[in-house]
Amino acid sequence: MNLKVALCVALVFAVPTSLAQVPRFGHVFLVVEENQGYSSVIGNPSMPYLNGLANRFGLATNYFSDTHPSMGNYFMLTTGEVISNDDSYEGTVTVDNIVRQLVKTGKTWKSYAESLPSIGYTGADIYPYAKHHNPIAYVSDITGNPTQQNNLVPFSQFASDLVGGTLPAYSFIVPNVQNDAHDCPAGMTTCTNTDKLSNADHWLQTNIDPLVKSPMFQTDGLLVIVFDEAGLSTTTNGGGHVAAVVVSPKVKWPGYKGTAFYRHENVLRLMAASLGLTQFPGSSSFVSDMAQFFGEPTWPCPVVNNGYLNANAISICTPPSGSILTSPVGVFAIAAMSKPIVTIQFMIDGSLLYQGSADRISMSVNLGAGTHRLDVHATDNSGVTVSSTIRVTVVSP
Repeated sequence: MNLKVALCVALVFAVPTSLAQVPRFGHVFLVVEENQGYSSVIGNPSMPYLNGLANRFGLATNYFSDTHPSMGNYFMLTTGEVISNDDSYEGTVTVDNIVRQLVKTGKTWKSYAESLPSIGYTGADIYPYAKHHNPIAYVSDITGNPTQQNNLVPFSQFASDLVGGTLPAYSFIVPNVQNDAHDCPAGMTTCTNTDKLSNADHWLQTNIDPLVKSPMFQTDGLLVIVFDEAGLSTTTNGGGHVAAVVVSPKVKWPGYKGTAFYRHENVLRLMAASLGLTQFPGSSSFVSDMAQFFGEPTWPCPVVNNGYLNANAISICTPPSGSILTSPVGVFAIAAMSKPIVTIQFMIDGSLLYQGSADRISMSVNLGAGTHRLDVHATDNSGVTVSSTIRVTVVSP
């Protein structure tokens, strides 16, 4: 078995309490991908990196885009309004927007757009750059202000800003249309949807993984990767069911699945709230801030004997038993016993991976392809032991 701990083990000794609020972050990042429905992305072996992030951090399972085509969704992510459904729109947007609120509160920001012709460029599409995927380029707060306009920069600056420690508080990240799953990858005149998804996933791994692994991000970073819309034939709740992956060391537990109903205005609210803003553009004023992804884990998660905090029980909350996953796999287990816990153990395929004395286990592990048995055991100071077992199947990317 190819097994190693991929991330540090996070152990908390207190009984969990609910903290239903978004924590404050120093740096937030939004990456928008294109035109793929949830079922085309989540669990797709052509996207091992993005699915790995979902397995290690958080996934919104009931997330829908607002409209068709792209333009209105990008405006919703930044203004809380659709503004226009014309991808050829060339007007100036004067409504409230995320940049206005950031500037008002002294927060820094940049839009990192791949293939942007030059710093401060607000002109039309120049392939493979798509202006209608870069909504901040339309807002009046920057088009008449050279200082703010210079925060529209080519994505090539992102790596140097990361290394140099000069990333802003808010980053809107725009892959070009050859790398966001919209068009065929560069050099291909025809391609399959698998080619598009695989290339977009490779772009994320190459360009975003250094961010996720950085000490800055591991301290106070929040990243959301979301698809703007599903296929044009899908109009459920506006623009169809899409994937939204929430990445942060502060996510409630590895592989957390948020089941509440969300749309793009919720991500806008999350971005603003996480930076401490108190005024929220457009419809983001009236929606939740996705706080369910954060705070201490709370009961009940699925338990073997339907017990709660006054019962002796242990449960593997994630992943669900029978899951088909890509590696690494995020595992979160929690125990509740009437007497102090002296030992908690985590085993994979009969081999002891971890032993401690906390009330929970939270880690990510790399597993080889195949079906694996995951066991957790907790023993209190009177010798009472409770156990839970699940099986999961890992598929090769």
